[in-house]
Amino acid sequence: MIALGVILLIVGFILKIAILWTIGIILLVIGAILFILGSVGHAVGGRRHYW
Repeated sequence: MIALGVILLIVGFILKIAILWTIGIILLVIGAILFILGSVGHAVGGRRHYW
């Protein structure tokens, strides 16, 4: 999810498409939150670790 967010950010910035930029930021933030929750030991989506 983090990688997809970064790709959408780059594509949105290069092609000047605002919706891709916005979706990329949202995916990047959600992916970072899930990664942090998984790495501190909280179960995310029924799994003990996210990645």
